[in-house]
Amino acid sequence: MERLRGLVELTRPGNALLSGLLTFIGAFVAGLGGGPAGLLVATAPELRAGAAVVATVLAVGAGNAINDYFDREIDRINAPDRPIPRGAVSPRGALVFAVALFGGAVAMALLLPPLAIGIAVVNLFALVAYTELFKGLPGVGNALVGYLGGSTFLFGGVAVGGRLRPVVVLFVLAALATFAREVVKDVEDVAGDREEGLNTLPIAYGERAALVTAAVALAFAVLASPAPYLLGTFGVAYLAAVLPADAVMLAAGYWSFDDATRGQTWLKYGQLLAALAFVVGRIAV
Repeated sequence: MERLRGLVELTRPGNALLSGLLTFIGAFVAGLGGGPAGLLVATAPELRAGAAVVATVLAVGAGNAINDYFDREIDRINAPDRPIPRGAVSPRGALVFAVALFGGAVAMALLLPPLAIGIAVVNLFALVAYTELFKGLPGVGNALVGYLGGSTFLFGGVAVGGRLRPVVVLFVLAALATFAREVVKDVEDVAGDREEGLNTLPIAYGERAALVTAAVALAFAVLASPAPYLLGTFGVAYLAAVLPADAVMLAAGYWSFDDATRGQTWLKYGQLLAALAFVVGRIAV
């Protein structure tokens, strides 16, 4: 039971399921179901959306397991209660489990349109390459994770077709906010990353400079957030819903200068609120 629990923990199930939800939101914003009632009827777009959601959950779970495999020495310092450092799962067991999850994600992705398959392939390679190649490069690893975070919406939208303009805007906003949250998280993890010899943004340029970089990315995201309203894609309901999300993210960026853990936690809440604002905008059209 401890091994099973460890395998589940490797996937960071909350994070994986949230990513699946974001993929569904991307599909819904693009026009899935023709309205809430349409979701009750399983047509081809709905089935493709389901395949995209499952592929996302499996791929993110696999990526998290791979991350734990490569980060096992860092986690002995930063997160000793993770499954590998505490002995619940062996490094080899984590690697085999990740490969199996990747296989399931690929099988689901092959049911989707060519462009969605292309996004899935790029993301799978990016997930594997992140920890070993890019995580320790100042800002580069953060930008890659930002892209991956935003691409969940893009993946869902492309899977079902429909109106991609609002999904592209959502992708850009999510990528900027995720980049900012990852930079703040690097500030939180400075001790373990320095011990492992990683050259993250706060280690290379200082914690304050890293936090200022995160704040600038957040500012761009907030300034761009009214775009769907200004472009006429969504109405005033979207604008009313996105403003509280902007306020939460700006507050989180401010709090990060005193408490990185609090800041990155509230940034995640702000991102979710922003995604829900797009759902509100889509429903109100």
